[in-house]
Amino acid sequence: MCGRFVITSAPAALRQLFGYIEQPNFPPRYNVAPTQPIPVVLVENGARHFRLMRWGLLPSWVKDPKGFTLLINARSETVLEKPAFKKAIRRRRGLIPADGYYEWKSEGGRKQPFFIHRADGAPLGFAAVFETWLGPNGEELDTVAIVTAAAGEDLATLHDRVPVTISPRDFERWLDCRGDEIDAILPLMTAPRIGEFAWHPVSTRVNRVVNDDEQLLLPISAQELEAEAEAAKPKKAVRKVAAASSDDGQGSLF
Repeated sequence: MCGRFVITSAPAALRQLFGYIEQPNFPPRYNVAPTQPIPVVLVENGARHFRLMRWGLLPSWVKDPKGFTLLINARSETVLEKPAFKKAIRRRRGLIPADGYYEWKSEGGRKQPFFIHRADGAPLGFAAVFETWLGPNGEELDTVAIVTAAAGEDLATLHDRVPVTISPRDFERWLDCRGDEIDAILPLMTAPRIGEFAWHPVSTRVNRVVNDDEQLLLPISAQELEAEAEAAKPKKAVRKVAAASSDDGQGSLF
């Protein structure tokens, strides 16, 4: 799955890679989380555009968002049949610019975060589907989910799911939603090739959404891992036994 990701490339570089018309200027993000607004590239009236959408898809037929599960990912194996995604995968496909993402692996009774990125350092285009939710009072909310696939042999050591990444040579094919035919995009919804991605352990500081700085991307040493694991252990309460004392009328701070 994909529950946190990173956008660090310069806005101009992403605009050139994805080819959208707008010229947005945005700061690097090191810990993008669900429900936050994220950039989505889509085709509208024959041109590519940059839009901000809430990460967490809301199908148009949802009446009350508060009672609906947050859909941050869409499984490639069932995206054609699931009511929440089956229309979007045919008519509303997008790309989410990114430079990597985080995944958590259970190790020694705790979850260790890893930063995953292309081995060549190039930006990514996550495959996405989106919907515009219309509220009862006429409000509109653009929402999006990242398409995932079963992990390949290498990335499966971290997690059994990975976000689908679209190669720049296939951007046009993925974004072309002019017809209902989807046979052309089915081969794109697969895991990255073995060796295409690299990863390293990072600090558990990434667990907190409020932490959003470049230090999150740095590899963490074995000594730092051990220190974080030790700090995460529950502390045993120490029971203090009050010593008998004579009441001298002064009271005590201890």
